[in-house]
Amino acid sequence: MHKPATSQVPIHEIIANRWSGRAYDASQVISQTHIIAMLEAARWAPSCYGDQPWRFVLCNKSADLAAWQQAFECLAPSNQAWAKDAPALILACANTLFNHNQQPNRWAQYDTGAAVENLCLQASSMGLMTHQMGGFNAELSREKFNIPVQFTPMVMISVGVAAEIATLSGDILARETAPRSRRLLSELVFSGAWGQGID
Repeated sequence: MHKPATSQVPIHEIIANRWSGRAYDASQVISQTHIIAMLEAARWAPSCYGDQPWRFVLCNKSADLAAWQQAFECLAPSNQAWAKDAPALILACANTLFNHNQQPNRWAQYDTGAAVENLCLQASSMGLMTHQMGGFNAELSREKFNIPVQFTPMVMISVGVAAEIATLSGDILARETAPRSRRLLSELVFSGAWGQGID
């Protein structure tokens, strides 16, 4: 399904075409080359001190079904309903401490978000679809994947090839086919002072 963003002025097609779909083709696997390309894109995201506080747990159904099942079990039931067809689930975590001095890194979550967006845009550029999910049990994921206490589980990302929306039904189908929308730029960007919306 093609749902490009509607913007005031043209933006790059990779950004415009990236969206968080829910219909995955369960018969399609992701090549190792595509997986490495997504992770390399994440690796080259900017970060404070170049610290790269993100860590990813890759759960590729075709390579390690048990790991994929563990990730799937961490998802909220509302996400399990459609993510069951995604061939890969990736858990992104943020290191709360800087590597160079073990002091608190208050930018870790921000930097991890940048890495995840790089991953998602790279996936989109290769014809894959991603969906970032906050609806997962972070503590259960910590337990299942032995995540050290200094790392915060941030988001679960589904990755795969988009399927026809006919594979969805009910509320999920309604959300999938709903028009894309965003707040106006004037609500999000202020010119010179808080509250003065950009023209």
